[in-house]
Amino acid sequence: MIDVSIIGAGVAGLCIATEIAERGGTVRLYDRKPSIGAHACSWWAGGMLAPFCEGMNAEEPVVRLGQQAADWWDKTAGGVNRNGSLVLALGRDRSELSQFARRTTGMDVVDGKQIAVLEPDLGNHFNTGLFCASEAHLDPRNALATLLIKLQAKGVTVKTTPPTMGPKMIDCRGLSARDALTDLRGVKGEMLVLKCPDVILSRPIRLLHPRIPIYIVPRGDGVFMLGATMIEATERGRITARSMLELLTAAYALHPAFGEAEVLEIGVDARPAFPDNLPRIRKRGNVIYANGLYRHGFLLAPALARMTADYLFDGKRSEMMDED
Repeated sequence: MIDVSIIGAGVAGLCIATEIAERGGTVRLYDRKPSIGAHACSWWAGGMLAPFCEGMNAEEPVVRLGQQAADWWDKTAGGVNRNGSLVLALGRDRSELSQFARRTTGMDVVDGKQIAVLEPDLGNHFNTGLFCASEAHLDPRNALATLLIKLQAKGVTVKTTPPTMGPKMIDCRGLSARDALTDLRGVKGEMLVLKCPDVILSRPIRLLHPRIPIYIVPRGDGVFMLGATMIEATERGRITARSMLELLTAAYALHPAFGEAEVLEIGVDARPAFPDNLPRIRKRGNVIYANGLYRHGFLLAPALARMTADYLFDGKRSEMMDED
């Protein structure tokens, strides 16, 4: 019988706990707080399940393993919107769109009429773009809450007292695990939650820009998540004036109605990343460290969870495992 203590109830910890519990294992879950919330980096995620778009800058495993994510989330949490992803660029940045097309796969070129069919509110603003029909997105907060509710139904609760060292422990503390993982670094991300009822979008929109490309993800009821910057820093409490200005300017460029949007939330956190921006499963004694999801939390957490469970139940070493 597999019996583990998991430290950290963010997207990595909850996905691993879910995978182990689904296979009949016993899970004890520990976190700083008894419920999900803004203290977790994954609270501020975009929730885009877009492996082909990520191929623009990410390594091959992100694209390959990320293609499993939508089905995993649909099975375990539901709420996956399979409307694809739309990539756009302003006229002056058209070369960015061409470069994006060259460096990615799974994308179809769409013209203004096709954009107007996909997103009527954007049809008059753009005459060309890229569309990936197979990509998806979800509301990350709802997804995490659903995982926790299902775990609680299996008798798993989140405890805030530090665990006693047991036979098996899985450390999913994210950036807090730098006390044990010295090659882990922080990548600061900043995002905004906007309320703009005058704009209706049905899928994530990526607006390319030479300096800060942005994405806008619909949350429903006129609410949108706007992100996200990538800054090599561990500071996780304040957004910079430049980032705020550039994010809002880009949203206004996508659609002028965003100029009247209400700013509901400002989110800032630091994502954990290893030097190559790929996740790791690393064993030290009786502790397994599952970390380094970088900006691919919801995209790669299912694969991280499956590979961790494969090792626990079957001793199978995966491509994510390394020797420190």
